[in-house]
Amino acid sequence: MSTTTFSPVKRPTFKILQPEFTLTGASIKRLVKGLPKDTVSLCPECRKVLPAREFELNGKVWMAKTCEEHGEFRDVVFSDVKLYHKMEEWNFGDNAGNSNPNNEQGANCPTDCGLCTLHTSHTALANLDLTNRCNLTCPVCFANANTSGYVYEPSFEQVRGMLQTLRDERPVDGRCVQFSGGEPTVYPRFLDVLRMARGMGFSHIQAATNGIELSNLDFARECKEAGLNTLYLQFDGVDDDIYRRVRGVPLLEIKMKTIDNCRKTGMKIIFVPTIVRGLNDHQIGDIVRVAIENIDCVSGISFQPVAFTGRINRRELEQKRFTLADLAKCVSDQTGITDAYNDFFPLACVTPFSKLTSALRGVGVPTISSHPHCSLGTYLFVDDETRQAVPITRFVDVGAMLQDMDELSRKSSRAIFKLYTKMRVWNSLKKHFHEDRAPRGLTFTKFLQTLQGMTDKKLGRDGKDGTYTYRTLLVAGMHFQDLYNYDIERVKRCVIHYTAPDGKLYPFCTYNSGPEFREKIEREFAVPVDTLEPMRCTVDVRAKAKQNEADLVAIG
Repeated sequence: MSTTTFSPVKRPTFKILQPEFTLTGASIKRLVKGLPKDTVSLCPECRKVLPAREFELNGKVWMAKTCEEHGEFRDVVFSDVKLYHKMEEWNFGDNAGNSNPNNEQGANCPTDCGLCTLHTSHTALANLDLTNRCNLTCPVCFANANTSGYVYEPSFEQVRGMLQTLRDERPVDGRCVQFSGGEPTVYPRFLDVLRMARGMGFSHIQAATNGIELSNLDFARECKEAGLNTLYLQFDGVDDDIYRRVRGVPLLEIKMKTIDNCRKTGMKIIFVPTIVRGLNDHQIGDIVRVAIENIDCVSGISFQPVAFTGRINRRELEQKRFTLADLAKCVSDQTGITDAYNDFFPLACVTPFSKLTSALRGVGVPTISSHPHCSLGTYLFVDDETRQAVPITRFVDVGAMLQDMDELSRKSSRAIFKLYTKMRVWNSLKKHFHEDRAPRGLTFTKFLQTLQGMTDKKLGRDGKDGTYTYRTLLVAGMHFQDLYNYDIERVKRCVIHYTAPDGKLYPFCTYNSGPEFREKIEREFAVPVDTLEPMRCTVDVRAKAKQNEADLVAIG
C-alpha cells in the first residue's frame, strides 16, 4: 500500500499557554501534534488498556493496536489527514480541571472515574439521565430499558443531589444541564425537575428528546414556563423512510410539529442527527437547509457519527465508519455554503473567547477545552428575511481574532482593566471584522453582542427576536468514541459529563463506552418496576403507526 504525502498548512505562531499540572497537582501531558504518534487505547474484546499508534495512510489517519490475546485492530479515526492536522493547529492548550474532583486517588485512566485528578476539563455541558424508559425502541440507542432489561429512574431527591454535584464544581460551577434518558419527558415529575433546576441557579436547561411529547402544544408551554430553554432534538433526516429505519416508526410530522411548538413558545432547538454511512449521510445538506428555513427557532445542529457498540468485523467497520472529516465534506458538497478546509475548526478553538470573557467579568466561565479531534464546526450567520447563510470566516479573520483574544486574556491583570474599559478591549478586535463582506445588517456592535450571546445563554435568549443578537446556526459534529477508535487522551479532556446518583461525574466516553459506567451505575440504582409511577404518554406514535399500517392494508 502506498502512503500519500501531505505538507501541512503553516502552523499559527502564537504561544500556547499550557498548564503543567491540574489544580490538584497531577501532571498534564501536553497534546502531541503531528503524525505518526503514540497514544493509549483499549482492546475492543477484553477492554485491556493497550498502546496504540496513529499514522497516515492513503490520505487518512488510522489507529492500530494489538492485544496479545485478541490480535490486531485497525480503524480510521479521521478520513482526511489535512483536516486532522488543522484541528490540532487550532488548539489553545489545556485547562486545569476541577479543584474538587470526585476521585482524588485517580491514577489510571479511564478506569478511575468519576472525575479524577488527571482530568483537565471542567463541565461545559452536563447530562442527567432521568430514566431509561422511553416511548420508542430505537435500534441505535444504548440507553433504553426495553433492551437493558431493567429500569433506571432516580427519585426526585436523587435528581436534586445530582444537580447539586454540578453546582458544587469548583472553580467553575456547573451551569448548563441537559436532561436525557431514555426519553426524559416521560419522567413522571419532569416539570418539577425543570423548576428545581431553575431554582438551583442553572443558567441553561435543555432536554435531549425525540420530541414526541413536545408535539403537544400544551405540554410544550408547560415546559417553557417551568424553565426549559432548549430542545436537543433527534433529527435524523427529512423523510419517514429514514425514521422507520433508525427509530422504528415514521416521525417527520411529529418533528415538524415540535419545531412549530418551539416557535410558538419561544424555545430554541438544536438538531441532533445520528449519522450512519449509507443510511442518511446523503441527507446532511437537507438537514442543514431545514435548520436554515427554521432559523427563528433552530440555533444549531450537532451531527453525531454513529458509535459502534458490540462486535463488528473489519470490513463492515471500514464500510460504515463516518468521521468528522466526512461530515465537513458532506456539509460543503451538499450545501455549497461552506468549504471543508477553510470554514471548519475544532470547537475547542473558542477557549480564548471564554478566557477573555472570564477576565472581563472577573469570574470563571464554562470553557470548551476538549481534545481537538473530538469535534469540529462552523458558525453560519443567517439573514432573517432572505435566509442567506454566510460562514463566519467570510467576514472575520477568525484565526487572527482568536490569537488576539488569547493574548488579551493572558494580559488580563486587574490593573490593565482599570486602564482600559471593556469596550476598548472588544474594539481592539474590530480590525478582524470586515463589514463590507458581512451579511446584511450585521454591524461590528451586533457581531460582538452575538458573540456574547453565545457565551451568556440568557443574553442570547433575550435577543431571540434578532434585535440584540444576529441569527446564527452552529453546524458542528461531535464524534463520541467506541472501543475501536478509543483514545484516552481524548477522555482526559472531555467537557461533556454525566452526573450520577453516586455523587460523581463521568466523562461521556467512559460512561457510554470504554469502561461503560452507565451499565454499572444503572444496575446499582435500578428500581423495581412495581414501584414506578406511570410514564407520561400523551402522544402514542407507535399505536398511531400501527393504525396507519392497518389502514394501508385495508385500502390495499
